[in-house]
Amino acid sequence: MSGHEIPLASRSFDDLPGHWLLARLGKRVLRPGGLELTTRLLGAARIADADVVELGPGLGRTARDIVALRPRSYVGVDDTAAATAAVREVVEPVNGTVVVANAAETGLPDNSADVVVGEAMLTMQGDKNKRAIVEEAFRVLRPGGRYAIHELGLRPDSISVDVKDDIRKNLARSIKVNARPLTAAEWTQLLTEAGFEVEHVDYADMALLNPKRVIADEGLLGALKIVGNVIRHPAARKRVLGMRSVFQRHRDSLAAVAVVGVVPAVTDKVTR
Repeated sequence: MSGHEIPLASRSFDDLPGHWLLARLGKRVLRPGGLELTTRLLGAARIADADVVELGPGLGRTARDIVALRPRSYVGVDDTAAATAAVREVVEPVNGTVVVANAAETGLPDNSADVVVGEAMLTMQGDKNKRAIVEEAFRVLRPGGRYAIHELGLRPDSISVDVKDDIRKNLARSIKVNARPLTAAEWTQLLTEAGFEVEHVDYADMALLNPKRVIADEGLLGALKIVGNVIRHPAARKRVLGMRSVFQRHRDSLAAVAVVGVVPAVTDKVTR
């Protein structure tokens, strides 16, 4: 077993959070907008020759794309110690490091990064933790630094509170995580309230379990591996079909949103 594989039998499929369930079935791209939106986001963040921090790198799929863009340095911050070994291997070509810490309290120095990247992790936080993580990104970034996020979104911006609550309840039941997606306007507001100037907003369909998206993200062989694992594990198959049903039911209201906020070049940053 390589450092990038997760043993299927190490924990019951019934209670695994959705993203770890999919990872154990072989899925490596766990972003709502897929590789295509990630690629556009990293382009907008201007990674080349930058000091990059990635919050919640997981198994290192986005870290691999960051390294390919030749940053000056890379630091991953993840509170799951078991995942850091895989990421360290991925970022070795740029002498990257990974620290075990909370994304809201990274322990990194003030004004030490040019880019902070976070994908599909703010969605899983409550309002208070969302704000704390965004404020931490602002603290770590230098003036002119970019904070790039790729998250689950709700549409349209005028979506009703009742529909929001219904989607959140259905997501929580299916993915076993209290996911709280926001509209594009709310994601933008979250960054601006922390002091960022939003310079880039992008969208994609939320098609995480759509067969065409899975093949595009994982390749044909990767997709076949996932299908094989789903077939062999009935409990996992039940969970995956349940998640896909929720995504399909709310497909008109769910989207992927990517936002890049910039620390003003002249700013009275208040650091903790």
